[in-house]
Amino acid sequence: MRSSIYGISFFFLFCIFPLVSGQLASKQSNTMITVSHQLANSSWNVEKEQNPCLWEGVTCNAPHNDSILSLSLSGFGLSNSSFLPLLCQINSLQSLDFSSNLFNSIPVEFFNSCGEIDGLKSLNFSKNMLVGSLPTFQKFVGLESLDLSFNSLNGSIDSQLNGLSALKSLNLSFNHFTGSVPSRLGKSRVLEQLELSMNRFTGEIASEIGEHGNLIKIDLSGNHLNGIIPESFVNLTKLETLILSSNQLHGAIPAGLLGITTLQRFSANQNNFVDLPSTNPSMSLKILNLSYNKITGRILPQLLLGSNLQTVDLSYNMLTGPIPVTISSSLVRLRLGSNYLSGPIPSTSFVSLPSLTYLELDNNSFTGTIPPQIGSNRKLALLNLAQNKLNGTLPDELLNLTQLEVLKLQLNKLSGEIPNQIGRLNMLSVLNISWNSLNGIIPPSISNCGKLISLNLQNNGLTGLIPDAIGNLKFLLELQLGENKLHGRIPDMPQKLQISLNLSFNNFDGPIPKTLSGLNDLEVLDLSNNRFSGTVPDFLVRLSSLSQLVLSNNQLFGDLPQFKPHVSVDINGNPQLHRPKDSPPVLSKKRKPVGVTIVITFAAAVLVVEVVAIVFLLISRRLSKVNEEQLQSLEVLSPPRVIQANMLTANGGP
Repeated sequence: MRSSIYGISFFFLFCIFPLVSGQLASKQSNTMITVSHQLANSSWNVEKEQNPCLWEGVTCNAPHNDSILSLSLSGFGLSNSSFLPLLCQINSLQSLDFSSNLFNSIPVEFFNSCGEIDGLKSLNFSKNMLVGSLPTFQKFVGLESLDLSFNSLNGSIDSQLNGLSALKSLNLSFNHFTGSVPSRLGKSRVLEQLELSMNRFTGEIASEIGEHGNLIKIDLSGNHLNGIIPESFVNLTKLETLILSSNQLHGAIPAGLLGITTLQRFSANQNNFVDLPSTNPSMSLKILNLSYNKITGRILPQLLLGSNLQTVDLSYNMLTGPIPVTISSSLVRLRLGSNYLSGPIPSTSFVSLPSLTYLELDNNSFTGTIPPQIGSNRKLALLNLAQNKLNGTLPDELLNLTQLEVLKLQLNKLSGEIPNQIGRLNMLSVLNISWNSLNGIIPPSISNCGKLISLNLQNNGLTGLIPDAIGNLKFLLELQLGENKLHGRIPDMPQKLQISLNLSFNNFDGPIPKTLSGLNDLEVLDLSNNRFSGTVPDFLVRLSSLSQLVLSNNQLFGDLPQFKPHVSVDINGNPQLHRPKDSPPVLSKKRKPVGVTIVITFAAAVLVVEVVAIVFLLISRRLSKVNEEQLQSLEVLSPPRVIQANMLTANGGP
């Protein structure tokens, strides 16, 4: 009997009591019901649920649930904003989130009414379609967070933010604001985050911003700012993130800036800076990006020694001298490409860096051999040493990099053979060792690299046959084997080849093989400068995606089949091969270099392959373990890495 009484008591306490105490104030309830009728949204339906505190995006003051604290209509797909002033009747509101909708305007009444809610601390209209000038927020004296990012607001920012003395976070990124960057931001002295990226602000960065001593994050990237970084920024002793990328800033980086003890990220890529900071970076620094500037001089050893350093990007500058002998063991990504660095790659610099995932030293003047010690960095997913003056053989230790997805060694002076066990690198999506002096055969184990998208072995001294198993590379879009000494039977090719198949300048002979007949996605086929004989087979006409066919300088004869008008066919150097009488005239007797023609014609397709390869790299399951701070190092604002020497090109250029 006693247990039954206890059971009834618990039932009353946990089931009945919340219903009694959860009665929303009638005025707020009526307001919500009125709004729900205007929204016609299934998530706010009084017929399904009479208590608005239980509606999606509604937060009440538990456990009493007699007043509403926050409303989130984010992603509701709303376009009509006329209901917004009604919500201002809920005077207990602390947060309003209208992000990810389709509003193009906010009623004036909203600013008059909601500005009188003393407790309102957060207002979010990001990711809408707002147009016009910045509204006035002078009445929102208690507002701590204002987010209007990802809209189409324009004009200058003058006094609209005056009075926001409690403002801690302001995000106006991705709009069309012009004029000067707002400096004093009303009367706020507690500002912690200032995000104004991707607008059209001009002029210099006001030194007054450095007076906001509580700033933790500043993002002014993607504007048209010029001048220097204010010296007052050195006084921002709480600063953790400073992003100034994609502007026109110049001069010297303030000496003490990287020494701010709390600074974790400094990105000032795509500007006109000429000097590296001269002081030791803070031990808190994780990300340093000064790429795409005009920085000269040597890399100071201390710049790569931070105990928490994860990303250093100094690519596309004018740096000279060697790589420092010692670098931080915490590095995840090191980009020093496209400078004037020289000397050997120090073997001691790259010994067992446990987190190193990206290493890019391309387009410099490094000499000597590839240090075998690089093979000890087992997490490497991208290794780019292309376009240097490296010599010697490919070290077997590279085969230990079983997580490698992109390997670029083209345009060096490497010799010797491709390692027989190259197939151990079975995660590769891009392999480019073209334009070297390699010899020997193409190892059959290459077929174990089943994720290859692009394989470029062009312009070496490779001999022997194309391995039969090459056809097993089912994801391959581009195969460049031109300018070698290959001969014999051409095996079945990967059926998804799309960008190019280049077999030019080899020793193939006999009829054009039927093994090429299934390449229906192929756009460019180059068989030039071999010893192919016989007639041009009709199956080439049926390759439905073909845009360019290069047959020049062979021993073909007979009549050329009738190709579709959009297909460019080069038959020069085959004196016994004739075009049909009704075929369109050749525009030029002297064919332009294949590289020029194809790069122009297929630039878009080439870029797609490059993007696919990089995306493949970034979204790979193996890289999903890289933490958020490491992923932040992948600069959103960095321009596409389109380098003539590093592009995947339809004619097999390096």
